[in-house]
Amino acid sequence: MKRSDGQAMRLDDCQVCIPQIFANHARTFTNKPAIVCGDQVRTWREFDANMSRIANSLLAIGIGRGHKVAVLMNSGIEILEVMFGIVRAGACVVPLSGLLTSDQLTTLLSDSNSVVIFCARSQQTKVDECRKALPHIDSKHFFATDFEAPGWRNYESLIATASDAFPKVTYQQDDAFNIIYSSGTTGLPKGIVQTHRARLHWAFSNAIDMHFHVNAKGLTSTALYSNGTWLTMLPTLFVGATLYVMPEFKPSLFLDMIQKYGITHTFTVPTQLILSLAEPVDAMRDLSSLQAVLCAGSTLRTEVRREVLQRLTPNLYCMYGFSEGFATLCKPDQHAAKGDSVGLPVLGFEVMIVDDAGAELAWGQTGEIAGYGAGLMQCYHNREDTTSESIVLDRRGRTYFRSGDIGRIDEDGFLYVVDRKKDMIISGGFNIFPVDIETAVGAHADVLDVSVIAIADPKWGETPLALVIPRHAHANASAIREWANARLAKHQRISRVELVKELPRNALGKVLKRLLRDQYSADANAHKRTEA
Repeated sequence: MKRSDGQAMRLDDCQVCIPQIFANHARTFTNKPAIVCGDQVRTWREFDANMSRIANSLLAIGIGRGHKVAVLMNSGIEILEVMFGIVRAGACVVPLSGLLTSDQLTTLLSDSNSVVIFCARSQQTKVDECRKALPHIDSKHFFATDFEAPGWRNYESLIATASDAFPKVTYQQDDAFNIIYSSGTTGLPKGIVQTHRARLHWAFSNAIDMHFHVNAKGLTSTALYSNGTWLTMLPTLFVGATLYVMPEFKPSLFLDMIQKYGITHTFTVPTQLILSLAEPVDAMRDLSSLQAVLCAGSTLRTEVRREVLQRLTPNLYCMYGFSEGFATLCKPDQHAAKGDSVGLPVLGFEVMIVDDAGAELAWGQTGEIAGYGAGLMQCYHNREDTTSESIVLDRRGRTYFRSGDIGRIDEDGFLYVVDRKKDMIISGGFNIFPVDIETAVGAHADVLDVSVIAIADPKWGETPLALVIPRHAHANASAIREWANARLAKHQRISRVELVKELPRNALGKVLKRLLRDQYSADANAHKRTEA
């Protein structure tokens, strides 16, 4: 057969892409639930149709390939339809945190070059406050998803008459899929550009390594705009399984849902596991359905890991990684022998340890962790120099990403994370890693959670401060300090323990040590001014 121009027909260069995979699931699993959130259920056919309506609506107003579309919505079914509908249109989705201030929102909307915004009622005021600073967004491109107000277009009316047919859009593996903004734990968030190729790798590598399957029931308990949540969300949908969404985390509800729905796979952060373990022992649910509980976001302390394995599930996966696109996994059968490690690289990734000059170090030596693989980001958006500075070449000339984390690799290839470079405390010329102190303090019976930061010291330059969330009101800061210091090396000893009700965290529960350092530095300066 020949084409209309007389040329011989050739087969397409077919590429697997997530929008098409979801469409295939809609044909295969038509009436099977794709997403469940409370009383709301979307079958695969309904989920697919709504994604196409959103895609076709955007295409009709001239939004498609090359455009950035911001999303400020609450966790639920609709945000998933909107995010993947944007991608189906060929555009790049920019999920933004609901915790942002108006000024921060202005910065990220401008940095991302977003030309459309989908917004929930809970975020309306902040968006209205920064409208005048967003001349690049057409006044007709502000869409309200669950409210009506002057200056806002109704989301339902946008898609009401749109076709539910798959749009005539082609996808390239190096097209931008999304821009995810980093947590900002070490400064202003950076826009991480991930391509269709990277997201596809994210889906299949995690699906294979954690045994996601068509009958799986995934549960998300963290915000859906957050990159870490996608570790469960994306593989669940990728294999055509059913995703259960928690709009807000509560430990009792989390455990209830696992038992009620027979959840097989879920993503957690250490804080959530700590809170779940604090539930009364006699109220513990039947969690035998769990096949994979993934914990990531920050390091799970050894004693907490041990308790999870004993009380919640033996099927615990501990992940180390970064939003730029690298990860390792310590799998259930590896805890006994390598329980202090963060495991081996996820399928398709490689890791090496480098010195300050970027030279590769031998196993056993401590240096900066660098990662390589198909899931790496394309770049930091609008930050060519920052992207370049984060790259180091291996002996074969391949581009590895420098993480800013300190670690080592043992003789079996397992990675051990020592700490973040920026969190390291230098006291009297000694390098002190906060995680070592946190491990010691966290083993005290009265400590629920702990974070260690550096504070100024006139003699040593810096000294460790332990901020402790106590298990009960009877905890004694001095007793905890004395107990921990008896178990620490002399140069690691804590100058002070302070009991606090909470610690500042990002969406994935990672403690924002930068904010703590700023706070305690300001407190110290204020104290000096008072003394003067």
